[in-house]
Amino acid sequence: METFFQNNIWLFVISILWVLPWKGYALWTASRNDNKRWFIALLILNTFAILDIFYLFYVAKKKPSDFKHLFRTKI
Repeated sequence: METFFQNNIWLFVISILWVLPWKGYALWTASRNDNKRWFIALLILNTFAILDIFYLFYVAKKKPSDFKHLFRTKI
């Protein structure tokens, strides 16, 4: 497995770029909503952001429009 990522470093970088924003926003949302159990589960379990996405859309009841401000650039 180690040689797989050494030979395909781009795949590793893409997976990090996918997981980190989801994990960060899910942890931040769980903290603001005072969901301690979800915060701990999200912090410990790394499921390629599937658990994070589930929490954001089904538990925290976020809508895709709630994420627009995260991707706006100020020029």
